Amino acid sequence: MNFVRKFAMTTLLVSSLVLSGCGYNKLQAQDEQVNASWSEVMNQYQRRADLVPNLVSVVQRYAQHEQGVFTQVASARAAAGSIQVTPEMLNDPNAMKQYQEVQAQMTGALSRLMAISENYPQLKADSLFQDLQSQLEGTENRITVARQRYIQDVQGYNTTVRQFPTNLTAMVFGMNPKANFTVENANTISTAPSVNFDNANAHGTKTAAAGQ
Repeated sequence: MNFVRKFAMTTLLVSSLVLSGCGYNKLQAQDEQVNASWSEVMNQYQRRADLVPNLVSVVQRYAQHEQGVFTQVASARAAAGSIQVTPEMLNDPNAMKQYQEVQAQMTGALSRLMAISENYPQLKADSLFQDLQSQLEGTENRITVARQRYIQDVQGYNTTVRQFPTNLTAMVFGMNPKANFTVENANTISTAPSVNFDNANAHGTKTAAAGQ
């Protein structure tokens, strides 16, 4: 019995050393980090979605005739809320692309909503609107930072999955490359733009970087 126990412990020790040496532990740690980073991305997008009803409500007080914009915002929010990319779906490029698209639509709709204030001085001066505007700007920057972190973590994980000899370990345990955000240039990864909704002409440029 003692021999069997010693043999089992020795086998377990050897297996642990082998798995550690072939990158298994590193892959697991990076996988967990990617999942954590993705959760933060989701949290920040949800934070933005939660601001929308109050924003629409305060804007409607001063701009009741802007129903087209309100409808666009409501539709974009519903579309964004209908797609939840779980950690299990992060290997699916189509799921990631669809998620990006609906969030980009939400960004565009919010940009148009905030631009309304340029035509309504009383709305622009409303203290509640100013507070919500500040919260939205802060959230857009948090989204950018969370996306950057996710992009970097996925790049690290995917590199480990593809490099030899850890690619063999990944193959054995079914650990595939994960889908990532599409980025137009390296600056999008390394620099979090300051989102400012005060100037209607700046909406398309600045929010696109945060929402695509």
